[in-house]
This record gives sequence, C-alpha cells and structure tokens, in this order.
Amino acid sequence: MAVSGARARLPDLQWDRLLMLAGGTLLLALGLFGAWQTWLIADQGGAVERVHAAQDKAVQVLTEEITRQHDMVNRAVAGIDTSGLPGSAPQVIATLKQRLPEAQNIELYSGGLDEVLHANYREFGYAKAAQLMSAPDAEGDPPVEAMLKGLGDRRLTIVAPLGTSQKPQAWAWVELPFAPVADRFDTVAVNGGRLRLNQSTDRGDNLELLARGNPGALDIEPVGKQVPDSSFNVVAVLPGAYILLPQSLPLAALLTLAGVGGGIGLFWLMTRAGKPHRAPTLEEQTLSDIVEAQPKLEPAKPVTPVAKPAQAAPAQVDVDPAIFRAYDVRGVVGKSLTPTVAKLLGQSIGTVMREKGLREIVVGRDGRLSGPELASSLADGLRLAGVDVIDVGAVPTPVVYYAAYRFNTGCGVAVTGSHNPPDYNGFKIVVGGETLSEGAIQDLYQRITTGALESDGGGTLRLVDVVPDYIERITADVQTERPLKIVVDCGNGIPGAVAPHVLQGIGCEVIPLYCDVDGTFPNHHPDPSDPHNLEDLILSVKQTGADLGLAFDGDGDRLGVVTRSGEIIFPDRTLMLFARDVLSRQPGATIIYDVKCTGHLKGQILDAGGSPLMWRTGHSLIKAKMRETGAELAGEMSGHFFFQERWYGFDDGIYAGARLLEIIAGDIEGRTPEEIFATCPKGVSTPELKVEMAEGEHYRFIEKFREKANFDEATLVTIDGVRADWPDGWGLVRPSNTTPILVLRFDADNEEALKRIQDTFRKQLLAVDPSLKLPF
Repeated sequence: MAVSGARARLPDLQWDRLLMLAGGTLLLALGLFGAWQTWLIADQGGAVERVHAAQDKAVQVLTEEITRQHDMVNRAVAGIDTSGLPGSAPQVIATLKQRLPEAQNIELYSGGLDEVLHANYREFGYAKAAQLMSAPDAEGDPPVEAMLKGLGDRRLTIVAPLGTSQKPQAWAWVELPFAPVADRFDTVAVNGGRLRLNQSTDRGDNLELLARGNPGALDIEPVGKQVPDSSFNVVAVLPGAYILLPQSLPLAALLTLAGVGGGIGLFWLMTRAGKPHRAPTLEEQTLSDIVEAQPKLEPAKPVTPVAKPAQAAPAQVDVDPAIFRAYDVRGVVGKSLTPTVAKLLGQSIGTVMREKGLREIVVGRDGRLSGPELASSLADGLRLAGVDVIDVGAVPTPVVYYAAYRFNTGCGVAVTGSHNPPDYNGFKIVVGGETLSEGAIQDLYQRITTGALESDGGGTLRLVDVVPDYIERITADVQTERPLKIVVDCGNGIPGAVAPHVLQGIGCEVIPLYCDVDGTFPNHHPDPSDPHNLEDLILSVKQTGADLGLAFDGDGDRLGVVTRSGEIIFPDRTLMLFARDVLSRQPGATIIYDVKCTGHLKGQILDAGGSPLMWRTGHSLIKAKMRETGAELAGEMSGHFFFQERWYGFDDGIYAGARLLEIIAGDIEGRTPEEIFATCPKGVSTPELKVEMAEGEHYRFIEKFREKANFDEATLVTIDGVRADWPDGWGLVRPSNTTPILVLRFDADNEEALKRIQDTFRKQLLAVDPSLKLPF
C-alpha cells in the first residue's frame, strides 16, 4: 500500500505560464484603466459645457425676473405726487402700497439721503445703508439686492427714485418676496455640476443665497457671471473627474490599445504553450486503499421529520420614550442614548424635513466625549433619509443656529447635553426655522416606533468652519466704547473655543478661566444658574480687579454675570438692562420673560415703554412665542436671552454677553457695572432650588400639586408648574424639562415676606408628599 505522503505531493508548477497569466492580467487592467481615463477626458469638455450652458440659462432667467421686478416698482413710483414731501410721506407710502400689493415693506427717504448718511448703522443696517447710498451713483436702475429679515425670511430689496433720476425728490425703499427669484433659479436644469447664486457684499466677499445641482461638485470657478441690474452673480461649480493621466486624448487612447492588445497577446501565447505536464503518480491507489480511507457507516435509523425553524424577525430597537422631552431630546449616554438611537433620530428628523420639502441641515456638537460618535450617527441617519448634512464640528449651540441662517437651511441640530452631567447628551432640533418642542418632539418618537422613516439614502456630507464668520458678524455689529477688563469662565465647555475671541473682538481685555474644552468638566459643572459654580469666577474677578465676570454653560446658549464686589446678577435683572436698551430703539415692543423671573420685571418693562408678557420656561417654547407675538427680546431666569433686534431671535449666551458689555461700556454717565445694576430693582430672592426625583416622577408630582395646593388670596399662574403671587412677593414650583427635578424659586420685598411665602409653599408641598427633602 502506498504511503500517504506520496499521495499528497503537489504537481510541479509551470512558472512561465504563471508569469504570462500575471502579465496579461496586469496589461489588461492597464488597458481598462486607460479606457476609463479616455472616457473621462472625452466627457470632461462636454460636462463643462453643460454646466456653463446652465449658468448662462440661470443668468438669463434671473435677468428676466429682475427686470420684471424693476419694471413693476418703476411703474408704481411713476407719477407719484412728491410736491408735499416730506409732510406727505405717509400718503405717498400708502399710495405705493396700493400700487405694490406684493411689497412686504416700503420706506421713504429724502432725495439727499441725509437721514441715511447720519444713521446709526448698527441699528439701521450696514447693507441697507450701503444700498441706499450707492443708488444716486448707479447708471440706470439701482442694483437689486437680497437681505434677511429673520431666520428663513429672505427679501428682495429695490431702491427707486421719486421724480427724475438725475434729481430725485425722494427715494423709495421697497422689500419684495424673494420667492419669485428662487423659483426661477430652481427651473434651471443642471447636469453633473452645480450652480450657486451669490450676492456680492460691501465687504468684497460673496454670500451664497441659493444652490442647485450635484452637491458633490467641488471645482468652484473663481468668478461668477453677473446678473445685470443686481448684486447677484451665478457661479459654476464644475463636476470633479478623477483624471490621473495628462489630459491628452491620443495618449489615453494609445495606453488603452497598448494595454488591451498586450494583455490579449499574452493570453494567446499562454494557450499556445499547451496543457500543463501531469506529474506521474508514484503508486496507483488500490481498492483496499480507498475502502480503508472511508469512514465506517452506521446502520440507517428511521428519521422523524423536524419542521424547519422560522427565520427570526429583525430585532426591534428599544427606544426610551422618556428621552423625548418638552423641548429637546436628552438622555444618558450608553443607556437611554446610543449611536443607534441617534441614527434613528436622524432618520426621523430627515423624514420630517423631506415632507416639508427641506433637503439640507446643519449639525454641530458641544465638547462632550460622546459628541463625535453621536453626531456621526445622527448624520448617518439624516443622510439615510436623503438629507444633505453640513457638519460644522465642535461649536457652541448658537453657532449651529447661526450656521442654519448663514447657509439658508432653516434646519439645524445641536448635539449637546447643555448643563447636564458629563454622562448626559442630547439634541436641540430646528426644522424649517422652528425649534421643535412638545408635540413635534413626540412625533419624532412615534415615527421611530412605527418605522415610518425615509431610507432611500443619497444624502451628502460636507465639513464647514463657520466660527470665523460668526465672530466677524458679532464684532462688526457690537463694539464697546471704552475698554473693559472681564473674566470669562467657560467651565471647560465648548464656549471656551469661541467666547474669548468674540469678547476680545468687541474691544475687551479678556482673562480666560477654564476655557480649555474638556468634556469631563474637571473644575466645576458648566451651569451658571448654580451659585456654587460661580465661586471661582467671583474670586478671579476680585483678584484681577476686573470690571465684570461672565460665565457660560456647557453649550454656550446661557449667560451668568458676577460683579467685582462678588454679587451674582440674576438673569431677570440682566434682562431689565437689555429691555431698556432695546425699547430705547423699539418703543412699544413686546418683551417676553418666563415664570421664574422676578415680579419687578413687569414694572420695569412698562416703565421703559414696552409690553411685558410672561410665558413658559423652555428655549423652544420662548422662541415659538416670539414668532407668534413678534417680540423683539425675551429672556429666562436660567440665563437664556433671545435678541430679535439686531440679531436672529435665537438664544445666544455669547452674543448676549457682548450686548451687555456694549451697554455697560456705553453708559453716558460713566458708571461702574455695580452702579448700573443698582438701578435694576431687586428684592430678597433665592436662586433656583432643586429637588431630585425619579425619572418622570416630577411631572406626576406637579399634577397632584395643582389639584391639592391651596394658596388662598394669592394670584395663581399655572402655565408652567404653579406660581403664586402676593403683593409683596411670589413663589414657584415647576418640573424641569431637562432633568428629573422640581425647580423652586422665591422672591419677596423683604426677608419676613420671603420666609412667609416659603413656609406656605413648604406646607403645601409636604401635604402632597411628606417624604420630600426640601432645600429651604
């Protein structure tokens, strides 16, 4: 019997055939590569021509639309009686509004534009002033421009002379809808590349207004084609082609022929070389060898048929409904909040956007350790739903909101745990200019649980650094009239990467404290509403002799303030200063504040000529109320401030800090910050007091408290928890919408009244739950 080693010997290899096989394969691959490059080179010229043809078409249709808008305004101003100006200005404006029913705003200025020349451009608007001042020098009709009145509200602006263009008696400023221009731009088909509608600004740069075509096109031409009689230009973005060879069609074709021909030739030679020589076996196998090599077979046994197991259904992801809160989504990382949940949330948000016809969103994150993974998973879900993502990286939440405005998406998600502990994270969501809250947040959860999610994919991702633009935008509008020394405490949150630069840019000397971003928050928690977190800042302000100390929360949308004397300025008193400043330029404006603010605030707003409105706590709820009422300013006791006047209406602690320093530095009497804040009345008050409870229990407690509590002669406000107001003070208990706690606050004219109010609340609270551990 032959040995097993003899049977296992391999046949001799024929190396010449192997080398021909390898060479032929390489040459054929080279030929195919050459064919691909030949096709790309041949198509490149055609692709560029197609994009340029689309660019020419866009300029043509936009020119037609601009001409139509110009003609419409010129017909409206023609024949207007200007003999009674300036006294007849209201009548002239009324006539123009009748002739231009499409106009969203019409203003009238003198022929010499003196009031524009001497205007405060920070309030009047730099772009508006520039457009008006350039009108007299224009050849023909003054150029049409576009401007933003608020998040998502872009308008077409036209300046037209009343009287002769050589010597106009007045100038009409007309704001028209931008939608007709956008609609005409969207009619242009772009094959392969991309078109961008830009506006030239007075700073010499280009602001992107609209984009259409393939988001993957990256070869941006440096100069766009001008749209006549406007400040617009259309920029062509050419399709990228992976052309690695010199762009010579003959050379690419020659390489193709050489590769394909050489490869086929080698394969032919290999077949001519004959079959490989079979190595002789040392000994043939016998039948006994084969039989012995086979395993012994057991006698057959009857087999009972077994049903084939059913294929298991795909595992369902368990999403905790408790993370879908009143005005954001927030949970514990690794427990209720995972990358899988973030991806599903992205799909859900993307589905809502698709239904609204929105296709692009901004995503940013704070400095928490879990941020990169959650933001990436969120972006994956958005892209899976067919939404294009603009990733602005690690930035404060207000920068995400600003980028949504800057890139005209109207949509953004900030991945942030705000002021919560390091193991928390979450999502603040804006869709179509609306910050999602309550029912809209619950709708996202329902879409996830029912599987009603878009999943056709196709969304793109691009990385953009918007921080320099954000800093420039603030510093171009806000400046301090005298230098101030300030200590800035960022609590190792993400504002540390931005806030010091902004405040230096407005003219302050900045002493940074804990401005290194560290998601573990090693020094103190980034929550300026807790006085314990302000102790280091107070000490630093005293030691350095700074004028003021500013503190920001973990994602930069809240502001805390301390003085050199160590006094903590509660946000409701800071809001008094903001209200006076805004109402000095916007008399009669609505000012919104939340239920946690002092009772003195209402009187201060009324004294300054404003309309006070108390509302529910929560950044998304406040912003919704601002849109509903047209309020110019809002603030919360937690330190959120919302400026519509000169800003965009979203909560921004960094911008609020800049506006506060502008007010203090511009005080005409040259008073110190302590002297200025002394004009804002205060009683005896507590900070926010917190009672920890189990998840969800705080909501159930408040429901019971509303039913059982009895405050006799007090005035009750129950729009958010229970607030009881007496003539000499008030008390509040409400459920937090970010963590499972009860939030309490008390404010009174004196210590005696404060104690009485606290005793009353203590009695009522313990009547509902005697086990409560109250912090007062």
